[in-house]
Amino acid sequence: MGLFSDLSIQVDAFLKQRWESDEARVVPDPDDLRLRNHAKKLNAVVLYADLADSTALVDAYEPQVVTRLYKSFLHCAASLIRANNGEIVAYDGDRIMAIYIGDSKNTNAVATSFKINYAVNEIINQKSHISIKHVVGIDRGDLFISRIGIRNANDLVWVGRAANYAAKLSSQSDNYQTYVTDDIYQAMARDLRERHSWLLWPKGWKPYPDANPIKVLFSNSSISFV
Repeated sequence: MGLFSDLSIQVDAFLKQRWESDEARVVPDPDDLRLRNHAKKLNAVVLYADLADSTALVDAYEPQVVTRLYKSFLHCAASLIRANNGEIVAYDGDRIMAIYIGDSKNTNAVATSFKINYAVNEIINQKSHISIKHVVGIDRGDLFISRIGIRNANDLVWVGRAANYAAKLSSQSDNYQTYVTDDIYQAMARDLRERHSWLLWPKGWKPYPDANPIKVLFSNSSISFV
C-alpha cells in the first residue's frame, strides 16, 4: 500500500473519531495527552507576542545581528510571562504564545504586555542601538487542547477563539503595542484599564459577530518591572 493510500485511510479515521475530553485545572503538558482522540478543555487567557516587521530586520542586518535581537526579545518576553504567572506553550520563529489561568489571568496578561514593551524600549533598543517594535494580542475563552503530529514528532494544538484572535491581533499594525478584545478589557483590573486604555476602531479586521465591535488598544503603554 502506497503513502497516498496510507494518508487517505488515516484522514478518514481522524474525521470519524469520537473525542474523549476532560476539564483541565492546569495548563497541560504534552505528556498529559494521548496522541489519539484525547483532549483537555481549559478556560484561559491567551497572549501572543510577535516581533514586528522581522523581514525588514533580516534585509537590513547580518544574520548574527538579527539572531541576537530575536534571542533578546524572546528571552525578555518569556521571562516576563513567567514572572507574571503565565505559562509558555509555544515558540514560532520570532513569536511566543502564553496561557494564563486563575483569578487574575486577564490583568496578569495585560501587565505582561506592558512590561514587555518596557523591556523592548528601555533595554533591548537602548543596548542594541537598533529600534525594534513588537505587537501583543490578548483574548480569553475556552480552549480545546489536543496532541497532534506523529510519533517522535508531535506537539499540542490550542483550538478556540482565544488562540486565533490573540494571534490575529498580534499581527495588527505596530503603531500600537497591545491589542486586546473587549472581553479582556472588561475583566482586567480597573486601575490598569483607566490609566492605559484607548478605545479605537482598528481598520481591516472584523470582530466576531456576537461581540462588541470596538477593540481596545493600548498606545505604547509600559510598566517598569524594576
